[in-house]
Amino acid sequence: MPDRTRAPKIQAIQQLTLPVPKQFQLDNGIPVYTIDMGTQDVLKVEFVFRAGRPFEDKELVSRATAELLKEGTTQKTAAQIAETIDFYGGSLSAPVNLDTSNVVLYCLNRHFEKLLPLLAELLTSPAFPQKELDSFIRNSQQRLQLDLSKNDVVAYREITEMIFGSEHPYGYNSNANTYGAIERDDLIRHFEKNFTAKNCRIFVSGRIHANTIGLLNDYLGSVLPIGEANQVKLPKTEHQPAHKKISRPEAVQTAIRIGRRLFNRGHADYPGMYVLNTVLGGYFGSRLMANIREEKGYTYNIFSTMDIMHHDGYFYIGTEVGNDFTETTINEIYREMAVLAEKEIDAAELEMVRSYLAGHLLTMLDGPFNIADLVKMYVNRGIPFKAFDELVHVIKTIEPSRLRQLAEKYFQKDDHWEVVVGV
Repeated sequence: MPDRTRAPKIQAIQQLTLPVPKQFQLDNGIPVYTIDMGTQDVLKVEFVFRAGRPFEDKELVSRATAELLKEGTTQKTAAQIAETIDFYGGSLSAPVNLDTSNVVLYCLNRHFEKLLPLLAELLTSPAFPQKELDSFIRNSQQRLQLDLSKNDVVAYREITEMIFGSEHPYGYNSNANTYGAIERDDLIRHFEKNFTAKNCRIFVSGRIHANTIGLLNDYLGSVLPIGEANQVKLPKTEHQPAHKKISRPEAVQTAIRIGRRLFNRGHADYPGMYVLNTVLGGYFGSRLMANIREEKGYTYNIFSTMDIMHHDGYFYIGTEVGNDFTETTINEIYREMAVLAEKEIDAAELEMVRSYLAGHLLTMLDGPFNIADLVKMYVNRGIPFKAFDELVHVIKTIEPSRLRQLAEKYFQKDDHWEVVVGV
């Protein structure tokens, strides 16, 4: 019997390897990536379409199209679709992000073939009912009104628009009029242009049977139109860093966002910045947390993060503090950034960060569905799988001097936008 009175020894994580997926191709040219792992007879099939904001002809149409995909086809109502999915114990969602629109199906292997005709129907003949579009617009406008009452939401919206510009797909913000301008024909055009074989990739994970890919090909290898591959043409926006304050006298707390434009995941500095961001504010033991939460008690939570899209990215720091501590908090944030640019991190702190990041990556490799998400990220961004090994290598070996150089390059106060929403 194990001795429950003694904790097990802490052991370093030795091996972090991203399994390379098998690759297939459907008859219409859609690439399929498979991760065949796991003990449960469950399957996850994710269709990823290059149909996000960079490919819109009208603002918010990508989101509206994705939201209404499940709301009925030319043959079935939304209720009938939901009833069929529920009957076979499946789960269907259509998440959307800035760059892509996805359709995700979870199901038992034994019901996969029964659900494939419905999946093919959704991806070829959505109805986009006017009634459902009206409901989407109305609900989105109401949700937006509620969101705009929250200081942190307003601060986030403002800083992204300031960094990229309101004319950029990554920078524009929704408003009630933007939602109101969406028409059913906009959704149909967006769907027909972007939900095609040349703009699609499929990721299959879980227990994959011998006939899984064949079934996919039978039901979807010919029905999706080939279409034309989308070309990205993002506007070149260059804005000078600025500060903005939005006064809300009734606010109990003030929201602070400080950030700057960065790069996408393929940039040479990304792995080092991944580590540096963690040191500054990327985990509970970070310097911002230790200073502004633990030592000074100005806030319950403060963080720094890198939002990385397919074609760009940005870094920002976020927190909400008591109104009386706003200026002091901002000064302390910049002070922590300056310290990292001036003084090398000590060995013990860096070792803690290395261990934390190794554990974080380990959770991302836990099970076929998580691995498929990692594979999807690299494939969609056109980054070779060896980049994962390079990231692991940097985490294990990066020197304090290199982190200081990166801080000196990217943590200069004058390069950052600043938004304050509150008193």
